[in-house]
Amino acid sequence: MRSFIVRFMVLAALLLPAGAAAQSFPTADPVLQAIWDEGTERSQVEDLIQTLLDSLGPRLTGTPELEAASDWVIETYQGWGIPARAEQYGTWLGWRRGVSHVDLIQPRVRSLDAMMLAWSPGTPGGSEVEGEVVVLPDVPDSAAFAAWLPRVDGKFVAISFPEPTCRPDAAWREYTGPDEEARMRAMFMGREPGPGEAYVQMREAREAAETNWRSRIEHSGFNPRTLPAALEAAGALGILTTEWPNGYGVRRIFQARTEQVPTFSLSCEDYGLVARLAERDQGPVVRARADAEFLGDVPTINTVATIRGTERPEEYVVLSAHFDSWDGGSGATDNGTGTIVMMEAMRILQAVYPNPRRTIIAGHWNSEEQGLNGSSAYATDHPEVVAGLQALFNQDNGTGRIASISPLGLVGASEFVGRWVGLLPDELSRGLRVSLPGSPFGGGSDHFSFICAGAPAFSLTSEMWDYFSYTWHTNLDTYDKVVLANVRHNALITAMLAYLAAEDPETVPRDQRVMPLNPRTGQPGTWPQCRDGARTGP
Repeated sequence: MRSFIVRFMVLAALLLPAGAAAQSFPTADPVLQAIWDEGTERSQVEDLIQTLLDSLGPRLTGTPELEAASDWVIETYQGWGIPARAEQYGTWLGWRRGVSHVDLIQPRVRSLDAMMLAWSPGTPGGSEVEGEVVVLPDVPDSAAFAAWLPRVDGKFVAISFPEPTCRPDAAWREYTGPDEEARMRAMFMGREPGPGEAYVQMREAREAAETNWRSRIEHSGFNPRTLPAALEAAGALGILTTEWPNGYGVRRIFQARTEQVPTFSLSCEDYGLVARLAERDQGPVVRARADAEFLGDVPTINTVATIRGTERPEEYVVLSAHFDSWDGGSGATDNGTGTIVMMEAMRILQAVYPNPRRTIIAGHWNSEEQGLNGSSAYATDHPEVVAGLQALFNQDNGTGRIASISPLGLVGASEFVGRWVGLLPDELSRGLRVSLPGSPFGGGSDHFSFICAGAPAFSLTSEMWDYFSYTWHTNLDTYDKVVLANVRHNALITAMLAYLAAEDPETVPRDQRVMPLNPRTGQPGTWPQCRDGARTGP
């Protein structure tokens, strides 16, 4: 059978379009050339990612949206002839997000840029509620805070630091740079000119204000996680928050810490507006509505697709990307792009390499955002996959081209990674760094769930594209931020690496590096320990 497949692939390579055949492949391997042709001439990346992000949307753990998206992934795989299933590993508190809206109605009218946080309660019956806004007081100790606390009854409480400016630091540095004399003096001395005086003043003022705000929370006797519940118990109508990552129009949107009243995230600009009005006793009043429903415990699932191996079916190549997301945006670059990379790679492999030597699995993990729960549970529940793992390729940091690959501390695996990358066409390997031997850093994404056991897991790290400033867990993580050419590029790399790992006649070794000294303790570092994923939550 295998000799027939190889002969078929050789014939297919001869029929490739001239453009594909002319690519600078370092090897005449016909399957690599067929992968290139399939992924460039018949790519489905654009249709897949538009459906996932626009039609299905974000995929918060425990929501109907995640379940619907999983059903779509399974149906799509099955349409390609690839068996796929949803595999339950636990339960999670189910939650449905409805419409939320916040308006400033006093001292002037403005519709605010606001949405409720994940797993937030709604307003009673989804109706409108109205109340004054107050901010945390600057009090000396917890006794003074306890004396103030009854004042929140029937009011909204703003509990986040109000930024003194919502212009990014980069803009302050650019437009308030040193004067011409300082520039010339720096150039004469062979130095880069430092930041301008206005920038320095802004940073100093912000740092002083942040220190004051942290002391307000500390003096309350609570911390940012426990404070919302205390305010809720004192009769607050709702909680107002913001978390600004230093970019225009962007904020991070995580989860609520209340159980009875809604928690809203406001934009940096609008949060600052209501906080300033409250701080200056100018009587801000907001009207808010939040439609949300808790659904009880619902199944938490991983979505898994499998192309079974023909010669070594009990050995595995795993394509790994987390499927869940926060729901401030569409979960586009975290991790819709990684999800589609793995789906498109599997589609390509099924089209040109349907009978691999080793079994190829695509793992679309749930609840990564709450602590790698889905992938950790899968590794616990499938010790045979961990034991038989030839290679796992994980991608989870945005829409940029894959720029580096690391074997994460497996010394002997470095040779294999280097050899596989060396067989990629120049268009894919150019600028692609192989970090040797790397280090099994303690978490971060789903490769950790396997590398902790010493199994060959490799991190496919992408160029950042302002990932942490603008799309990581934010309201701006939406379809328009995706660079489709990069997703196609990454799917080609992943498909080729999966093929090369599946076909390699040798087994990837698992010898571990000597860990470097811990700089804090001066003691030798240790290999990270595996942990089971949380089976219930949040």
